[in-house]
Amino acid sequence: MFGNKKSAQTETLTPHPNGMLLEVDEAPKKAGKWIILAIQHVLAMFVACITVPLIVFAGTSVELGGETVSLAAVMIAPTLVSAGIGTIFYLVVTKFKSPVFLASSFAYITAMSAAIKIDAAAGQVNLWILPIGMAMVGAVYCLVALLVKIFGVKWLNKLLPTIVVGPVIMVIGLSLAGSAVSNLTTGAVTGAYNWCAIISGLIAMVVTAICAHYGKGTVSLVPFVIGMGSGYVAAMVFTLIGYYGCGSDYCHVINFDPLVSLFVQNGQAHITVQSFLDYPKFLFLAAQSSSVVPLSGSAVGQAALIFIPVSLVTICEHIGDHKNLSGVLQRDLLVDPGLTRTLIGDGVATAISGICCGAANTTYGENVAVVGVTKIASTKVIFLACLFSILLGFFSPLMGLVQTIPACVTGGVSMILYGFIASSGVKMLVNEHIDMSNTKNMFVSSAVLVAGIGGLMFSFVFGDTTVAITSVSVSMIIGIVLNAILREKKPAEQAK
Repeated sequence: MFGNKKSAQTETLTPHPNGMLLEVDEAPKKAGKWIILAIQHVLAMFVACITVPLIVFAGTSVELGGETVSLAAVMIAPTLVSAGIGTIFYLVVTKFKSPVFLASSFAYITAMSAAIKIDAAAGQVNLWILPIGMAMVGAVYCLVALLVKIFGVKWLNKLLPTIVVGPVIMVIGLSLAGSAVSNLTTGAVTGAYNWCAIISGLIAMVVTAICAHYGKGTVSLVPFVIGMGSGYVAAMVFTLIGYYGCGSDYCHVINFDPLVSLFVQNGQAHITVQSFLDYPKFLFLAAQSSSVVPLSGSAVGQAALIFIPVSLVTICEHIGDHKNLSGVLQRDLLVDPGLTRTLIGDGVATAISGICCGAANTTYGENVAVVGVTKIASTKVIFLACLFSILLGFFSPLMGLVQTIPACVTGGVSMILYGFIASSGVKMLVNEHIDMSNTKNMFVSSAVLVAGIGGLMFSFVFGDTTVAITSVSVSMIIGIVLNAILREKKPAEQAK
């Protein structure tokens, strides 16, 4: 699978006309390089992926195997497995022509948090509503895919011209800036502004940039792995010397508890099979708990009001992400493999994820950024990353180790990742020769940027349920509407 030794020794990477070192249908010939490139994608998506269950299920407990456990912690493994399975389905549907990684969507956090409270009393949670809601989302995606199949995609180019998509892509990156900085500056254990955390994160950021800019060979292909590794080592030095050596809580950057608890309980060694291998506690298993309320007909109706409006907006985000990746690859993914296939892949992956972990799947800008920075567009690398993501949910020590990566390290790397996304929007405007002296273009881009970066959200109340549309989606809607209202001036009008 990974190629023979002879071919690996003669491997040379010559850039393609679009700048990619490996195109979508190519694969590294060296097994080690293939593996580390895949690990890089897993690391890029990991923190954001597990953040969704940590936020949605925070403070919620269920009974599993006679024990009361934190639902937030339990759902981490199923979320990672769902990301891998969903992405594999997407790759198959798109004929391995789109190097996209799907993982849990932030856009549905508000909807999920509201849905699990439907019909639930104190100490209860409505988990069955999540698979129903995500099935609705998948159905909407497939319906839109059918309309695209019938009417084509030309209308989309008119609906979403570069002057709208470019600034929206900038918003996608810049709207995440606060998250990156917050992770960078906050100590994992102290929860307060922490210079040890900042230094560790900045080391990760600088090393990543140096490896990407000056590195040659394998170093230039895996800058994020090297950068995160360097930041982790720095954080470990602070923790081992400052906290364990000198007893200073301020230097406690890494929390090793998730890893140590696998082998030590009540201060004594406790090594079992579960210390190394454990199966993910999928949502349909957790939903058997006595604290989970049964599904009612009225709850299904409320789920439709909660999830369907959000799905219509995330379809716009889906299109924007694929346009962004199209710019990186210099090939229109809306045409080949086609928007119909990408929508079906994303929608059905979300329905699958709903059954497994309750979260929706979406394209990850972090992984698009990895493709853009490393110039490795291989879908075979993405496929291997999917397998690693799935295995990660079963292999307890690796799961525990990855959970010890402090937020400051991922925050430092995210400063480059999120900035790269924003820069891709600027690059799109430049490459398409968008005239920013044109007043229409100025007004459209200005409204999109201010609405998106400013955090403008639309909120609708249906009884006791509130449906919120994210600022990224709102900025895209405003751009579409303003672009349609403002027509291009005729030469005679411009001369006045």
